[in-house]
This record gives sequence, C-alpha cells and structure tokens, in this order.
Amino acid sequence: MQIRSFFVTLVLFFGLVLNAQIKNDTKTFLVVLDAGHGGKDPGRPTTFGYEEKDIALDIVLMVGKLLESTDNISVIYTRKSDVFLGLKARADIANKADADLFISIHCNAHNSQAHGTETYVLGLHRNDSNFSIAKKENEVIFLEDDYEQNYKGFDPSSPESVIGLTLLQEDYLDQSILLASYVQNNFEEKLNRKNRGVKQAGFWVLHNTYMPSILIETGFITNRKEGDYLNSESGKKEISNSIFDAIVNYTSHFSKNNIDRPAQLSNFKDKIIFKIQIAASTKKVALKPYNFNGLKILSKEKQDNIYRYFYGETSDYIEAQKLKADAIALGYTEAFVVAYKNEIKISIKEALKNKNLRN
Repeated sequence: MQIRSFFVTLVLFFGLVLNAQIKNDTKTFLVVLDAGHGGKDPGRPTTFGYEEKDIALDIVLMVGKLLESTDNISVIYTRKSDVFLGLKARADIANKADADLFISIHCNAHNSQAHGTETYVLGLHRNDSNFSIAKKENEVIFLEDDYEQNYKGFDPSSPESVIGLTLLQEDYLDQSILLASYVQNNFEEKLNRKNRGVKQAGFWVLHNTYMPSILIETGFITNRKEGDYLNSESGKKEISNSIFDAIVNYTSHFSKNNIDRPAQLSNFKDKIIFKIQIAASTKKVALKPYNFNGLKILSKEKQDNIYRYFYGETSDYIEAQKLKADAIALGYTEAFVVAYKNEIKISIKEALKNKNLRN
C-alpha cells in the first residue's frame, strides 16, 4: 500500500566503535561519521572489482580528517576499519556520545545505468523506489545473530513497519533537511554531479537516534563510469571536500551567533523589517516547521482572501539575502524579499534608502 508522505526521510546507520575517538575533550560540535556496511556486509553488489563498504570507509576517513583540523568540531567514527556493525550498535554509540549530528555514507546501486547523488532524511517513503532503497539498507539486520531480540519484530519488507520510525525524529527534521540540502547543492554546484534530490525513506536506524541525521548516497557503483569515479582517489577527495564544506556551513548556520539572531528580531518600531515571502495560498496553513520544509520563524498575513506566508525577520538586508538563500535551498525556489516599515509594506528600493540600513 502507498503511505502518505510525512516528512523527508532521515537515514542514518549508526556505528559502534571499539575505539571511538573524539578529537579533544572540549566538545563544541560533535559529529558522528558512519561508514556504511563493513566486514561480512559488503554493501551493494558490483562486478567492477570494488565494494561499497571500502569506498564508504575511505570517504568517511577523509571527511573526518578535514573535520579534525577544524576548530570547534569534534569527531567520532562508527568504524575506522573493515568490521561489521549492527544497526542498533551504531545508534547506541551515537546516542551515548550525545552527538550533535549523524552522517552515514553509502553508495547506491540499480539494475540500470542510473547515476547521480541523493541524500536521505527520515520520514515516510514517497514512492516504491525510495522504499526499495530503505528496504535494502534495513535488511542488514538479518546478518546480526540476535536480530529478533534487537529489532522486536520489525519487518524491512513492510511499509507499515516504517510508519512508527518517523515520529521520534520529528524534532530534528528541519535541521536534517538543511544539512541534506547543503550536501546536495555542493555535489551539484562544485562537482557538477547529477542532483537526484533530498529524499525520504524509512531507515530503521533512525528509530533510535536522537539528533539531526542524514544518509548520503554518493553515487551508483553499478554505473561503470560513476563507480570508477567513486573508487578513484580524486573522486573520493572531491566528494569528501564537498561533504566537509556542507558540514561547516551547517555548523555555522546553527552557531550561537547565527541561529539566535533572527529569533531575537521582532517589532522594530520605526525601522525597516525584511521578511522572505515563500508562499501564497487561499488555504490557511498552521505555522509549523513540518508544513514548510523545516523552516522556522514563520509568519503570515491575509489580504483579499489570500494568505501570504513568510520566513524570517531581520532589519539587515544582507541577512535577508541569507535567509532567502536558506529558503531556496529547502525548495522555495520562488522565494523573494519583502520590506515593511511600521508594519506597512514598502518597496525594496524605498527600504534600501533608509539610513538605518547598513551598506
């Protein structure tokens, strides 16, 4: 049966580390990096002489090395060698570490010449293709000796089993979508990779994780050209740099100096206020992040039976442009900046003449 789309699916496969390593004792922003599969679980099959588990591990180690050289970011690896880890064990190590972010890295496969990258967040699958990917990743539980005890009757083949997995991650969905968008945009804009989008699917491992999490499908190892690229040192380096840049952008977005600023701005008397219009509709929609692709700081106004929906609020036009970019990254491609003075809408041209605005 087809399940109604809920949130964008969050995928992670958490890892148990025999020797989990944190960069330093002063944790500021803790990232858990998970190399998918490992040991007796090679991952997606290929006939070209390389394996998903090896490519995923190499990329994770490269991303980790870059992060370890970055101030204010600490790293934990779910595995740093070719070992088998169960899904529950991966979730346990991420939760015990009280991580701020979980990133699982994989390679895709298909019986066609499909190519490109896609990043998953937790939610209900929107179509059979997404469900099929989640099913294949979830089936790794059958390689665990005590899977019946650990997974309590969860059936990877049952769409109904997936429904209960989404609710625990609801609080983190907006952050997960933001990070996934950064990853996909970097792949497309910096590496000229085909962008297959931010997608949803029901991965079991998210059931027991308590942090923003994504699962990155770095490309199709069943496509000879793309598989060769993924297996090459240059390909791994480019992919690692793109993921690293996305993480840094994400942490910057949610740093104390960044995340709190828009929320503190409201009721600017006698000042210009900028907002980002993201939608207009005759339908009244609750101002909840899950109704607006994870965006927060929402507002609306009604005029002539039309509801206009806005994201963000700032007196700084430069900041407004950043908010607009965030909205576009989350799918609101037609978003634009609007300006108000004393709660009355004015043109951007008039707003920019105001002496209170910085250049």
